[in-house]
Amino acid sequence: MIKVLKEGLFTTIQDIGRFGYKNIGVPVSGSMDQTSAKLANLLLGNDESSAVLEMTLVGPTLEFMNDTYISITGADMNPSLNKQKVLQNKPLFVNKGDILYLSHSSNGMRSYLGIKGGFNSEKKLGSKSFYRGITKREKLIKNDKIKFAKVTSSPMKMNKSINDFKINRKNKINVFKGPEFDLLDSNSKDIIFNTDFTIGINNRMGYNLVEPIENSISSIISSPVMPGTVQLTPSGRLIILCRDCQTSGGYPRVLQLDKSSMDSLSQKTIGETIKLKLV
Repeated sequence: MIKVLKEGLFTTIQDIGRFGYKNIGVPVSGSMDQTSAKLANLLLGNDESSAVLEMTLVGPTLEFMNDTYISITGADMNPSLNKQKVLQNKPLFVNKGDILYLSHSSNGMRSYLGIKGGFNSEKKLGSKSFYRGITKREKLIKNDKIKFAKVTSSPMKMNKSINDFKINRKNKINVFKGPEFDLLDSNSKDIIFNTDFTIGINNRMGYNLVEPIENSISSIISSPVMPGTVQLTPSGRLIILCRDCQTSGGYPRVLQLDKSSMDSLSQKTIGETIKLKLV
């Protein structure tokens, strides 16, 4: 079991997501940076779909109530075990009573903590991913206790460190044409692909881009959307929908991000810039 001594800014349990319920308005949810989350599991010999902790910008302080193995991937939150710095991207043994400290991210936005055997948290609609109204918690808070599987294998059955892994923080974001892309005029298309967009307010539901473009498209009949859909608002702002987004919307869907670009975007924070590239 893990006890949360300090919750951090926004710490949740996430897995690969909740599928098959969009018809009743249930978001996919799941880890924002799927590659980093899967790596955390791979290092420990877990199934890649196992639940992990997702930590945003400022990490938590955690006390381990049992011996286990962990891994930390994604953004660098300067992790230390009992005040001794530890490395990311490798399996780490922790003893009962050890305390893991994670601070403010110095590179990227989201970090992931995997645990050997996975977390034994509540499963709702086929997923352990936190989401308000579905799971009991929207995020972890101080004094929460999280159960995890008993360690049954030795380090020899786990993977070694992956020293050369770095999170994808490239500024170029690959996009495909969305259903309403061809309704854009040529000037709007030129602006979209020749602008360095600044990331504005963002969360697990979506990323707002600051710079406006001309919008001559009327609103559409409410239509399906998904993580990675880029909507164009009446005011000319682009919104990139993320893992906790709604399942339908009435704004034109002008672009769609690929999976790799979704991972890259999830490690960007307010004030950074991106450039959209049509593929």
